[in-house]
Amino acid sequence: MERRVLIVDDNETSRQQLKKLLETDHKLRVDTAADGAKGLDQLIAQNYSILITDLRMPKLDGIHLIEEIQKRKLPVTAIVTTGHGRIDDAVHAMRLGAYDFLTKPLDLQQLQLVIQRALRERQLQDEVVQLREQLQSKFSFQNILSKNPKMHGIFELIQNLGHTNTTVLIEGETGTGKELVARAIHQSSPARTGNFVAVNCAALPENLLESELFGHEKGAFTGAIGQRRGRFELADGGTIFLDEVGDIPASMQAKLLRVLQERKFERVGGAESIEVDVRVIAATNRSLQKLQQEGTFREDLFYRLNVVKIDLPPLRERPEDIPLLAAHFVSKYCPDKKLVSPQAFDKLIHYRWPGNIRELENAMERACVTTMSDVIQPENLPPAVLGEAPASLPYPVDLSQPLTELIRKVTVDMEAEYIRRALKKSHGNVGRCAKICGLSRRSISAKIADYGIDKTSCKEE
Repeated sequence: MERRVLIVDDNETSRQQLKKLLETDHKLRVDTAADGAKGLDQLIAQNYSILITDLRMPKLDGIHLIEEIQKRKLPVTAIVTTGHGRIDDAVHAMRLGAYDFLTKPLDLQQLQLVIQRALRERQLQDEVVQLREQLQSKFSFQNILSKNPKMHGIFELIQNLGHTNTTVLIEGETGTGKELVARAIHQSSPARTGNFVAVNCAALPENLLESELFGHEKGAFTGAIGQRRGRFELADGGTIFLDEVGDIPASMQAKLLRVLQERKFERVGGAESIEVDVRVIAATNRSLQKLQQEGTFREDLFYRLNVVKIDLPPLRERPEDIPLLAAHFVSKYCPDKKLVSPQAFDKLIHYRWPGNIRELENAMERACVTTMSDVIQPENLPPAVLGEAPASLPYPVDLSQPLTELIRKVTVDMEAEYIRRALKKSHGNVGRCAKICGLSRRSISAKIADYGIDKTSCKEE
């Protein structure tokens, strides 16, 4: 990981000598500034790990520069340099938040040791800063974040689709970001000046789906008090996204097929044919081809939708994206910009994420809420991520039985087992068993008889 160092000194010779020395470490990138004002501008424009600043400078001196750093909460570690007669100023700078100070003329070996120590102490902070920079640069595409080569291939395909009106089918597990991909296709299409309209086909009952998609005329059915435009009309000139298209009932599949073929439809209860210019993007978390082979999805509709297919990989197949996405969600849900410890990152990377990106987002939101310190630790993550199995009941819950009956049965079973174990511990002695149970001898004797417990077998043990 490359680390950046900024040298702020009004002495040209000192700046260049120090820059030349530090650049012998190929992992450091060194910049310079001739005064505090220019140095502050560079600190605001670019993230630096280390600042080495003189105290006495024109325009903005070192003390005021450090005050500005603290005021603006710039993530840089400041090391100050000063002449022998200015030790009090250096101590004042330390109180303001400077990491260390060195007197001039500089002991270059000591300076290198101080820099290396500071870099070690801020390694986690620099890794987070680097992740945030990556979020804003080459690993971000239309609000989709990924380092994964397969995802980058999808990004390239999306860009190519932007110049067409081709129907697209997106398949992927729940939580993989199918709607984000659909929106990215729409946003990559300069000719699509209309709206992006999303419809969750699984959330609408069959009797409402047709009206939702195609609209209805006044009086078309009970409750239709006025004309209503459907989602296809609202998406005219833009994109309609049919999420969970595999759940569309058979009666609606035929009507959807006609719209895909002709780009025409009638509102429910209407006779006028309405023509629309709309791109159709469908998505499903199941294999449409398998549904078609099973006979629950029309073959002709499948081929109409399956013009260009995008298979979204689950998060477990793109582990390199987990730190990137986790850092993004932390910056989203933590206003104070918490850090994620290496141990917590390790837990995140080795978890299978059955709920994919949506589950990761929920986990990081939870971590932000439960973390009181500045660093998210493994214990702040959900138990499932840590490999802790959720506590299960020691008895089955049978919903076919009334609750009162089930409670009575569980109580009887537990009571009989408790007395059986107490008898074993007392080697069949009823008096000692009664003492363990906190009951009278008569009560224990009655229960032993009721439950048919064999005292003889307890004596033998």
